Amino acid sequence: MIDHTGIQVSNIALSKVFYETVLHCLGYKICLDFGHAIGFGTPISCDTENADGRDPGGDFWISVGSPHTPRTHIAFRAATHDEVNAFYQAALQHGATCNGAPGYRAQYHPNYYAAFVLDPDGYNIEAVCHKAPELTEKKRMP
Repeated sequence: MIDHTGIQVSNIALSKVFYETVLHCLGYKICLDFGHAIGFGTPISCDTENADGRDPGGDFWISVGSPHTPRTHIAFRAATHDEVNAFYQAALQHGATCNGAPGYRAQYHPNYYAAFVLDPDGYNIEAVCHKAPELTEKKRMP
């Protein structure tokens, strides 16, 4: 299993705002901020007292440096299609470029619902939900 991963960004302040906003749609928050490096994770993974063997600094990091080419692809798991859609809209509103609007990608599997954006440094960032549509719809009260 992968414990954490990270990318180098050209503008840490711009990327901090971008990732803080778009990852919030997927339940992430900033776990640690050293100024030159910032770790993001879920509230459970950021809990230093109850980390249960996980890195309390988060599982996704950005740090000051030179972005890498060829383009890196990172996919974040979403719990619902609504989270994928919210991620996509937040990303576009914060300077990302569309690299694939929200929708099904049946070439991967029938329930692969994803959106792709290029972040401010050109990284290919994806939000994906693998659940069948009926499992992601909010239950409506009669």
